[in-house]
Amino acid sequence: MRRSVWALLITGLAGFMAALDNLVVTTALPSIRKDLGGSLADLEWTVSAYTLTFAVLLMTGAALGDRFGRRRLFLAGIALFTAASAAAALSTGLDALIAARAVQGVGAAVMTPLSMTLLTVATPPERRGMAFGIKGAVDGLAVAGGPLIGGSLTEHISWHWIFWLNVPVGLLLLPLARFRLDESYRPEARLDPAGTILVSGGLFGIVFGVVNVSTYGWTSARVLTGLLVGAALLGGFVHHGIRNKRPMLPMRMFRGRAFSGINAAGLLMFLGMFGSIFLLSQFMQQVGGYSPTEAGLRMLPWTGMPMIVAPLAGYLSDRVGGRVVAITGLVLQATGLALYALVLSPGVSYAAQLPALIASGIGMAMYFAPASQLVMSSVPAAEQGIASGANSAMREVGGAFGIAILGSVFSSRGGYADFAHAVTLPLWLGAAAVGGAALAAAVIPRRVAAARRAGSSTPEVAGERAPAAV
Repeated sequence: MRRSVWALLITGLAGFMAALDNLVVTTALPSIRKDLGGSLADLEWTVSAYTLTFAVLLMTGAALGDRFGRRRLFLAGIALFTAASAAAALSTGLDALIAARAVQGVGAAVMTPLSMTLLTVATPPERRGMAFGIKGAVDGLAVAGGPLIGGSLTEHISWHWIFWLNVPVGLLLLPLARFRLDESYRPEARLDPAGTILVSGGLFGIVFGVVNVSTYGWTSARVLTGLLVGAALLGGFVHHGIRNKRPMLPMRMFRGRAFSGINAAGLLMFLGMFGSIFLLSQFMQQVGGYSPTEAGLRMLPWTGMPMIVAPLAGYLSDRVGGRVVAITGLVLQATGLALYALVLSPGVSYAAQLPALIASGIGMAMYFAPASQLVMSSVPAAEQGIASGANSAMREVGGAFGIAILGSVFSSRGGYADFAHAVTLPLWLGAAAVGGAALAAAVIPRRVAAARRAGSSTPEVAGERAPAAV
């Protein structure tokens, strides 16, 4: 098996585990509450604890990998994530489960950005679009399929198995990653303590404020304090990135239209997509009357589409350029959400929802495929690790904002008491956010200089190399 295929398999499985755990718990919350007790706010923290540590530490994980070795830190992230998954499955109290979920997020924050750099190292430039397309399909399926997988396991076995599922996968990945991935470093990389503290504190404040919106409201002292302190620290991080000679994230990277455009697109795309999926998966159950498994199966034209379309979209990215494919996907995703907003009513048939589901699924798949390629080609090879971490952090923050903002609008319009009416405006807002992502992607230059250099600019590799074939 070729080195690039091994890398795709290993990083794809690791990415699937990390992405899956974003939303896999949502449909299991009633069963968890029945077994462990706790208030609604306590239950929400089984979701939020993971989101919080994951989003906050993404850039730190990338920076540590650049400094100490990407494969080495990738292995540490897998080991930590696997151990925390076992701890979550064995939890006998809600506090222990929340703590295990937070540690899971730490492991995922290390795995996620480094997986993209390790895949880039192993894949020839002319095949990266296809490789990123396949990986994007797997990541997208995990994010969107989380409620289905969580609901099915909870309904037919036990909620504990949404965590046990990760353990054999993690144990399999450890030896594969050790012996089939190349080690790589960022040349002359060093730690940036001031930048690490500023960005970690800033992201913590922002995400902490956002995840508390549903419980305390936008104007509460807890939420406002988190948002304001977080914004101030991120402002300090930007200043540090401008003035410091060797910062964690050089702000000059955002001067390039390619890097700034794809990051803005990622934030807005995840804002619209996460918030919409969060509400629509509940609409299927609350209004449609389906079980968690039945609702998840009916969402498959959306959530399962990446497995079919994303590899083809990755192939097209190699041929016509990722910019065109990404913009087309975002327009289709926005159109799908708008169609959903138009047809939803208490008695809407599944057939009437199908065009919106298909358009959203194709659009999501077409965006995921080229997005990673655009990020990695928008910066010099030595900065691809931190670029991946920054992009992942932007997407996670966008997802957290999407659930908070769309959920808040949903609640203000009647919430669960009048679900079909209350969900319409949030869906229009989701469509607008994804439409904004298409406009952000449109500023990406047609031909990025960094992409033209990709043939000779791969991250420097040091240490033991895996065999080219088996």
